[in-house]
Amino acid sequence: MDQILDIVPLRSFVAVADRGGFQRAATYLHLSQAAVSQHTRRLEAATGRQLVARDGRRSRFTADGEQLLGYARRILALHDEALCSFGLDREETLAIGSTEHAAAQLLPHLSSTLADLLPDHRVRYRLDRGTALHEALATGTLDLALLPGASDDPRATPVGELELVWYSAPEWVRPAGPVPLVAFDSPCALRTSALETLAGQGIPAEIGAEANQLAGVHAAAAAGLGVALLATFGQTPQGLVARDDLPVPVPLPLTVWRRQGLDPVVSGHTVKSLRQLLDGGPVESEA
Repeated sequence: MDQILDIVPLRSFVAVADRGGFQRAATYLHLSQAAVSQHTRRLEAATGRQLVARDGRRSRFTADGEQLLGYARRILALHDEALCSFGLDREETLAIGSTEHAAAQLLPHLSSTLADLLPDHRVRYRLDRGTALHEALATGTLDLALLPGASDDPRATPVGELELVWYSAPEWVRPAGPVPLVAFDSPCALRTSALETLAGQGIPAEIGAEANQLAGVHAAAAAGLGVALLATFGQTPQGLVARDDLPVPVPLPLTVWRRQGLDPVVSGHTVKSLRQLLDGGPVESEA
């Protein structure tokens, strides 16, 4: 038999399926999209079959492509198992994104837990705005993202709630007029919650200062520019004091989002860890 199914093209082929497209697979594999496309053409040449077909502006696997995908997964699994048997483990990287809301409290616990539960994975983190994290999930550069706010999207799993507290500089005095808020740039779940909490009690408010990072929000609030609504797990930020003269906000749901094709065991461990930390709720791994 002259034709050969090489491991590298097979890995690219599986990545296209798991990541939901050629560009996302290329980003995940740190290759160009042209290289991933070339890998597919090599597999088509080896099998003599069309494996991927254009469907409008998208691509889809043909029946032959779906058949090869099943074999590819088995070949790669046996290939990696063989390397592991000689102590040549193929370390997996798990990329987790998070907004800055309570990241200092959540991520150390999550890192410690995942180090025990997923010893063959190297975990790296990215702190960014929610919109940027959603984009990274879509392109396959992130595997999981911790995002505030509820969602009925099938990729999102609720893990608990973040208690929210008002903070200001020690000398800050609530004015007679609209309450000046220190908030993250829009869109932001905390910003929305702050405005809705005050509006629900008929308290006028205005944005007194904006920042795109948590350090900026802390600095503006410490400078007396307004009051900030934060999730801190009871750990008061330096230079600020908690306020009890404003309406108590509703806790903010926290959701774990996963990219398409991620191993449910991996996402399940993350969900379990965060649920245990946040509210002691159900700890079943997601399906």
